[in-house]
Amino acid sequence: MLSAAAEAASNQPIHWVDLGLKNGIDLGFFTLRYYSLAYLAGIVLGYWHLTRMIKAPGAPLAQRHADDLFFYCTLGIILGGRLGYATFYAPELWTHPGELVSLWHGGMSFHGGLIGVLIAIVWVSWRGGLNFLRVSDYIAVCVPFGMMFGRLANFVNGELWGRATDAAMPFAMIFPDDPLQLPRHPSQLYEAGLEGLLMIVIMLLLFWKTRARFRPGLLVGVFATGIAIARFCVEFFREPDAQLQEFAMRTGLSMGQWLTIPLMALGIAIVVRALVRPPLGSGKAAPA
Repeated sequence: MLSAAAEAASNQPIHWVDLGLKNGIDLGFFTLRYYSLAYLAGIVLGYWHLTRMIKAPGAPLAQRHADDLFFYCTLGIILGGRLGYATFYAPELWTHPGELVSLWHGGMSFHGGLIGVLIAIVWVSWRGGLNFLRVSDYIAVCVPFGMMFGRLANFVNGELWGRATDAAMPFAMIFPDDPLQLPRHPSQLYEAGLEGLLMIVIMLLLFWKTRARFRPGLLVGVFATGIAIARFCVEFFREPDAQLQEFAMRTGLSMGQWLTIPLMALGIAIVVRALVRPPLGSGKAAPA
């Protein structure tokens, strides 16, 4: 009897509310969202690691450039992420400027943030006479920190949950804001693990344990390819945005998956380019 009861209990989905998580820190006059703290933690940790990286041999930028990148990449993440979300996922926001700037309501696009960061790198590289591809390599190593914190914040906030699944599946979870109250994949944790933790390990090992940084474009190519593959896979478990469910059913892939395909192709092309060219310091001219 006890074994049967234990088995029945083990087949029950986890209720998010039972984990004791909260949507943010209530300051009385304002609720500090964990999403905001995640962005802050990711940016600060990325900046700290960038300052360590540029002290290693072969750095393509100085501390003053890292400071500029910290400022402009932060703007790129926020503005690009929000405008990308409005463009790719919620076009109606363009007709409601008040909602468009309401970042505290959530809604950020990875692809939009990526475009914003690329624009920031282009600007800082052009102003400082730096090699854009090499600077991108260094930034790519730091980006997964923010991605991991961001996805963990999504989970702590009980938002962006996954597709419905069998209640007996390990880690199946019921989220309080789900109108159907179905057991679902905690896809936020899948993303934190693949796009965040796994990519952190890969990028740090490539930078610190190999000479990848002396092959312009290799690090950013690996990052783009890895992130695209991780996102494409996770999208099979992630619930499409409500306004895009019909689009996903009609095309067979979610909007996130369609957006990762060109990113994956670009990443592979950059990796191949980096590998076929001689590395820096090899005694041969390595074109920029």
